Amino acid sequence: MVNRKLTLSLAAGAACLAAGSGLAQNAPATSAAPELLGEVVVTAQRREQKLQDVPIAIQVVSTDLIQKVAAEDMSQLDRFVPGLVVSGDSPTQPHFQLRGLTASDFGVGTEPAVGVYVDGVYATRSGASFLAFNDIERIEVLRGPQGTLLGRSSAAGAISIVTKKPTDVFEGSADVRVGNEGKQRYEGMLNLPLGDGMALRFNGVSNKSDGFLTDATTGQKLNPEKDWAGRAAFRWDIDSATQLQLAWNHDSLNQLARVAIGLVPPPPTGSLPPFPADPTGASFLSPITAPINNDVVGNEESRTLDEFVLNFEHRFGDVEFHSTTDWRQFRTKNREDEDGTNRIETYFDTANVEHNAAWYQEFRLSGKTTLIDWVAGASYSSEHAQQASDTHLYTDGVDTAITNLCIIPNPAPPPACLPLFSTTSAILAANGIPISLMGLPWREVMYDDGRFKSLGVFGDVIWHLTDQLNLTTGLRYSHDQKDFAWLAPPREAPELDAALNTLNQLGVFQMPGWPFPITAYQQNLVFQYLQQVGTPGYAFAASGAWSDVSPRVVLDYKVDPHAMLYASVAKGFTPGGFDSVLVNGQYANEDVWNYELGAKTSFPDAHVSLNGALYYYVYKNKQSLILNSPPGAIPQYIVGSSDQKAYGLDLDAHWQPIASLTFGLSAAYIDSTYKKYLSQYVTVNGQPEDLAGQPTGEPTWSFSASIDYGIGLSDGSSINMFIADSYRGATRCNDESVATRTCLPQASFPLGVAENLADGRIGWRSANRKWGASIYCNNVFDKRYVTGINNITAFTYGTPIASVNAPRRYGIDLHAAF
Repeated sequence: MVNRKLTLSLAAGAACLAAGSGLAQNAPATSAAPELLGEVVVTAQRREQKLQDVPIAIQVVSTDLIQKVAAEDMSQLDRFVPGLVVSGDSPTQPHFQLRGLTASDFGVGTEPAVGVYVDGVYATRSGASFLAFNDIERIEVLRGPQGTLLGRSSAAGAISIVTKKPTDVFEGSADVRVGNEGKQRYEGMLNLPLGDGMALRFNGVSNKSDGFLTDATTGQKLNPEKDWAGRAAFRWDIDSATQLQLAWNHDSLNQLARVAIGLVPPPPTGSLPPFPADPTGASFLSPITAPINNDVVGNEESRTLDEFVLNFEHRFGDVEFHSTTDWRQFRTKNREDEDGTNRIETYFDTANVEHNAAWYQEFRLSGKTTLIDWVAGASYSSEHAQQASDTHLYTDGVDTAITNLCIIPNPAPPPACLPLFSTTSAILAANGIPISLMGLPWREVMYDDGRFKSLGVFGDVIWHLTDQLNLTTGLRYSHDQKDFAWLAPPREAPELDAALNTLNQLGVFQMPGWPFPITAYQQNLVFQYLQQVGTPGYAFAASGAWSDVSPRVVLDYKVDPHAMLYASVAKGFTPGGFDSVLVNGQYANEDVWNYELGAKTSFPDAHVSLNGALYYYVYKNKQSLILNSPPGAIPQYIVGSSDQKAYGLDLDAHWQPIASLTFGLSAAYIDSTYKKYLSQYVTVNGQPEDLAGQPTGEPTWSFSASIDYGIGLSDGSSINMFIADSYRGATRCNDESVATRTCLPQASFPLGVAENLADGRIGWRSANRKWGASIYCNNVFDKRYVTGINNITAFTYGTPIASVNAPRRYGIDLHAAF
C-alpha cells in the first residue's frame, strides 16, 4: 500500500508540474502533415458532412480528449465545452444547461431543454441520459435549437453521442486506471469479424472509487463511485446496398447518494437550529471545511438500464432508407440526506424511485442530387414512466416543522407553535401513562404514473442555389399526448398508529380538556392527501396534448474553399407537461426563436481553424419550479413562468504550427436577462416584482484552452504532454436569487465566484500504438468551490445544505491493444 501511494504521488507530481493552461484535440507526434479539425465528419444534420460545411455552432469532443482529461461521463467534460453545464453529483437525476437555458425538475414529467441522443436515439427521461462513457467515437455538442431534425426537447441545443461500430478488423484493447481516492477503472474491448460482412464488438467498463467526502461522526466515505456498463453490437452487411446493426446496452450503478453538507453550526443537544436561517449567510459554515454529518437510513443511488437498438439501412438507387427501432427500460432509486445533520429532530430524507419503459421508432429517407440534399422522415415514441417521491422523517421532525412554521393542527388551543408529539408525550408522562410518541418514523409518498406518446414528421432540404450559395429549409410537426395520474395516500407511521390506537382504547382523547383530537396526529405534512376518485389506483388524473410546427431556415455562402459564412433562424419547442410532486400541477409549452450569424474558416497554410457564431434568442414562457414558502405552511413547489432573452458569442479556435504541437481555445460569452418575470419571492408594495432587465444568473464569460505537444523518440515511440485550463465566470445575481439564498453576496464563504481549473497529462505510446502509459492530474492546483446551495429544508428546519467540487485527483492510465 505504501509503495502504491508513493508511486501515485510521484506520478501526480510529474503530471501536475507539467500542467498550466489549455484544451486541444489530438496532435500525433509524427512528421505527417497535420490534419485540421475541419476534416472531422459529423452527423449533426442527419447526414455525414465535414464539420466545416455544417452551418451550426458545433463543438466536437474526440475520444482522445476524453482520455486526456480522464473524463468518465458528461459532468467531467462540460467545462471543456464553454456554455455547457452538466450537474453530475446525482447520476440518476442530472441537469443539462446550454447557452444559459435549462429545464426545471418536474420529476418524470420533465422535458429537458437540452436533448441527449445516443446514436440518434433520444435518451428520454434524465435517468437514462447520464451514462458512463462506453466505447465512444465522438460527442457532438450542437448549440441552438435542434428540434427540426432531432425532435422535441432540444430548444437550447443537443448532445449527440456517437459510439464505435463493429469493423472488419480483428482487434481488442484493455485499459486500466488507478488513482487516489481508491480509484480503479477497467475497460476492455474486443472486435470480432465473422466473415460474410458480419462483425461483433464487445465493450465493458467497471469503475469504483472511495470518494473524497467523509462523515465526521462515523468516518464513512460518503460519495463513493461504483458502476459498470456493457455494450454488445452486431453488424451485418446483407448485401452491397443493405446493412443491419443490432446493439445491446447495459448500465448498472449502485452507490451512495449525493452528500448534503450542512451550513448551520450544530446547536447544543436539546435545542434546534436557528429559524429562520441567516438570510445573509454571514454566519454559515464554509462547506469546504465544515464537518459533514449525513444520517440517512438506507442511503442509496442505483440504476439498472437495458436497451436494444436495431438499425436497418437500404439504398434504392440514389435514395437511402433508414429505420431505427429502440426499446429501453430502466429502474432508478435515489435516497439522500436533505438536512445535513445527524439529529433526529431535523432528520429528513427523500427517495426518488423510478421505473421507465420506452419504445421509439423512426423511418427516414435521404438523398441528394446536383440541386438538393434532402432528408425526410417520421418518428413515434411511447413511454410509460412511474415515479414515487418518497419522504422520510420522524415525529420529532414533524414537531420541528410545526413549531417553526406555527402550523395549527387543530383550531383548539394550546397555542399554534406548541409542538404536537412532544407536548402529548409530556402530558402522558405527567399522567403516569408510559407511552411516548417521540422517535417514531413517519413516511409520506407521492406516486405518479405518466404515459406519453409523441409523433414527429420532419423534412430538411439543402438547396444548392449556386456553387457557393446554399439555402437550407427545414420543418417539423410534432404532437405530444400525455396522460398523468397522482396519488398521495395518508402518511405511513405504523408505530405511531399503534400507540394512538392504544391511547384511544384507554380513552385518552376523550379526556376533558385534552388539547388535540386524534385526527391531528394523522394529517399529512409534506404531500396533500386526496381521497381516491376516478382513475383506479390514483387520486387524480389529467391529460394534455401539445402540437407545434418548428421551422428552420439557413443561408450559407462559401467565400472560398476554406471559409463559410451563414445566417440562420430556428425555432425550438418544448411541450408542456405535469409536475410530479403537485397534484394536478401542469406546466405550459415553451418556445424559443434563435437568430444566428456564423463563420467557419480554416487557413491551411497557417494550420489554423477558427469558427464563431453570434446569436440572439427570445425564450417565451420559460417554465420553472419554485419552492414557495408561505407563512405558517409547509413549503410547496409551484410553477413560475418567465420570458428571457440573450445575446451571445461562441468561439472555437485551433492552431497547429507544427505536426506535434496544437493550441486550442474555446470561449462563450452571453448576456442573459429576463424580459418578463413576476417573482413570487420579491414583492414591491405587496405585488410580485417584475425582474425584467435583471440577469438570469448565467456567467458572462467561460472558456477553455489547451496545449498538446508530442515528442517523437528514436525508436518510433512518442511522448505526449497535455495541459488544459477551464474558466467559468462568476454568477450574476438578481433580486430573487438573493432572496432565496442561492446567491449570497454577504456569505461567510465564496459562492458563485469565478471557477478556474487546470488539468495535466504526460503519456507514452509505443511505435505500433499498441502499448501506452500515462500519468494524469485533474484540478492541478486543488481549487475548491461551493457549487450550489439547496434550500429544501431551509424553510422548515432552518437547515440549508450545499455541495462542493472535487479536490485534486491523480493517477496512472495503462493501455494495451492487439
